Amino acid sequence: MSAAPLPLALTLGEPGGIGLDVTLQAYQRHRDLPPFYLLGDADALARRAACLGLEVPIEATDPSAAAGVFARALPVVAVGHPVVGEPGRLVPADAPAVIASIETAVEHVRTGLAAAVVTNPINKHALYGAGFRFPGHTEFLGELARRFGPGPAPGGAWTPIMMLAGPELRAVPVTVHVALAAVPGLLTTDLIVETGRIVAADLAARFGLKTPRLAVGGLNPHAGENGTMGREDDAVVAPAVAALKGLGIDAFGPLPSDTMFHPAARRGYDAALLMYHDQALIPVKTIAFDETVNVTLGLPFVRTSPDHGTALDIAGTGRARPDSLVAALRMAARMAAADATGIPAGAAA
Repeated sequence: MSAAPLPLALTLGEPGGIGLDVTLQAYQRHRDLPPFYLLGDADALARRAACLGLEVPIEATDPSAAAGVFARALPVVAVGHPVVGEPGRLVPADAPAVIASIETAVEHVRTGLAAAVVTNPINKHALYGAGFRFPGHTEFLGELARRFGPGPAPGGAWTPIMMLAGPELRAVPVTVHVALAAVPGLLTTDLIVETGRIVAADLAARFGLKTPRLAVGGLNPHAGENGTMGREDDAVVAPAVAALKGLGIDAFGPLPSDTMFHPAARRGYDAALLMYHDQALIPVKTIAFDETVNVTLGLPFVRTSPDHGTALDIAGTGRARPDSLVAALRMAARMAAADATGIPAGAAA
């Protein structure tokens, strides 16, 4: 008899935002979800349930018992910091709990207590006073990945890659949480090649795409239009596409990004590589905001997240929708199963 699947470790997120709201709603409305537990504070979760008028059983437990608890109650594993925040308010005292939740989730996967990390949204500015020094979740997780051992990048680093995955589009920004003015200086052929290589490898290993097709968007309007609108597409992006092809990856471009996202175009590729944050996130969120999942590729563990932010303005009102978190939990379970069995979701058994 095979062992029961490990539960997913769901992080606290910003307590003043909608993370607790959608956690409760996901558990209440989708009882067929893969088992998960929240790393946080059971009392704070109970207060939010009362605020929302939700009758959700909540049980404090430990990771080893969480999967069994899940059938009767939403399991909560304490992180050693009480949560005092209220809906719609950022409370600096809660920062240690938010950070500890992320660190603990990664450690639970590393030590075999959880199958994957699913993160609720954070407010980075609320964490800076507690020593958080990363532009976002993605970069922090790349640092935590060192606990699994040295990565393949120089200096033993891991290279986390953000992918937004929806039902109709997967989009990857090559540069992520940086100012738009900084993008041309940061964009290099090597960076694009490394991003494309990691995306292709993870799409094959964890998503069941034997030969992923990567559409590479240009940086400038009309992909530079033969250099009349910028030289980066000819000098930086095109050589990267050629190098990816040289690695045996089905990549093509640079393409004018304004024609990449209509239905007929999307049928021609499995993932789009775009040169900066909004170039990637605007189309995927426009097409399927509530069903899109933020996936971190290139790590030695699985991490997914809802594609929305903390939404402080609607926290505690009942207006938040759990769809993206539900999709993130389901995707994390499928990806973790692919890691455990070597058979990606969608691949032939």
